Amino acid sequence: MTVSLKKWGNSLALRIPKDIANTLDIDNNSLIELDIKNGVLTMRPKKSNLLETLVSQINSENLHKEVDTGRSVGNEEW
Repeated sequence: MTVSLKKWGNSLALRIPKDIANTLDIDNNSLIELDIKNGVLTMRPKKSNLLETLVSQINSENLHKEVDTGRSVGNEEW
């Protein structure tokens, strides 16, 4: 498939066709890793960090309250 680059400010933009974006499971604001080797540009979706993914799913409905274990360890003052 051949696509053209378009000027976007001082940069060039590449439009990724929807069927390719769906195949790669990417959408608006997805991070893409770019690499150049031997004059060839490669792009691949950036794998999200597991911790970032888990933290992004925290909301008021699944946020657990503090748990009182009934004992202190060390010299902490509660």
